[in-house]
Amino acid sequence: MNNMKGVSGIERRLLTIQETAQYTGLSVHTLYTMVSQRRIPYVKMGRLVKFDRTMLDQWIKQQTVMPMLARGD
Repeated sequence: MNNMKGVSGIERRLLTIQETAQYTGLSVHTLYTMVSQRRIPYVKMGRLVKFDRTMLDQWIKQQTVMPMLARGD
């Protein structure tokens, strides 16, 4: 399994679309759709689309829906 580390063992900050699909559980197609609609943070490097792991973690946190507190009568 790819652990997303480079040759020197340094963890890469930018992920490919395939790595991001694996990281988030979203399909590549869904990610491209979200990129085109600017619904997910991404980095444009020439014609390549990359994803910043830190920004993805923040985005995932923002998408989290917290449960409603139970109301006592």
